[in-house]
Amino acid sequence: MLTQTTTRVLEPSDLGAALAILESEPVANAFVTSRVQVAGLDPWRLGGEMWGWYADGRLRSLCYSGANLVPICAGPEAVRAFADRARRAGRRCSSIVGPAEPTAQLWRLLEPSWGPAREVRANQPLMVTESPAPDVTPDPLVRRIRRNETEVLMPACVAMFTEEVGISPLAGDGGLLYQARVAELISTGRSFARIDDGKVVFKAEIGAATPQACQIQGVWVAPEHRGKGLSETGMAAVLRYALTDVAPVVSLYVNDYNTPARKAYQRVGFREVGAFMSVLF
Repeated sequence: MLTQTTTRVLEPSDLGAALAILESEPVANAFVTSRVQVAGLDPWRLGGEMWGWYADGRLRSLCYSGANLVPICAGPEAVRAFADRARRAGRRCSSIVGPAEPTAQLWRLLEPSWGPAREVRANQPLMVTESPAPDVTPDPLVRRIRRNETEVLMPACVAMFTEEVGISPLAGDGGLLYQARVAELISTGRSFARIDDGKVVFKAEIGAATPQACQIQGVWVAPEHRGKGLSETGMAAVLRYALTDVAPVVSLYVNDYNTPARKAYQRVGFREVGAFMSVLF
């Protein structure tokens, strides 16, 4: 008997079924899960649509379509359905990102109409930890950023983003959306830094957080302070905050060519458990 499949935009009434899919892989799905837990499935609040792929009437896979296009728990047939929908809608995202295998398949299907990409990062190791390494002492000067320190932190955030993504976050809308995101992370107590003499020398954020897992992002050390071990002691401090205050599992993903960062994260206690992929436009 043939399997009957369909794809549609999910509605607020589908929230329970969508969360069941998202929470089946709490680490890999932390970014999208954190948004859905706060905003639900209303596109205006969520900042995009959630597409659902059904097989024989049961929701099996998701795809978040907003500033990012993110396949979630998607096998080959679901990816093909999501690619067809994305192709018809036209590209509205700035990146495709997600677990490497379905993201690679999604990009292969979309590249003829959406390409070329500005950059493809095909292998970004996904790393997790449930406990910090005992032999790395957390930097006692790394702390939560206060709301009145936004202007001190912002240059470091812009430098990190530009270095990592290859374009300035201040382009386009003058940085209004990016500044709002930085302010949101500060206001929720998820932005951390070491500030010496009024300048940020290390920073990182907990960019996504659910009761099951959280994800560290935006790790940056000022160029003149690199090679001094600040990434390790700083990450150890952020990791301590994350495990104590946020979630029992902490994750991050890193570019495979960034060998120093991967080694630093391993020394702090992270281990590789999979891989992400990012396609940047």
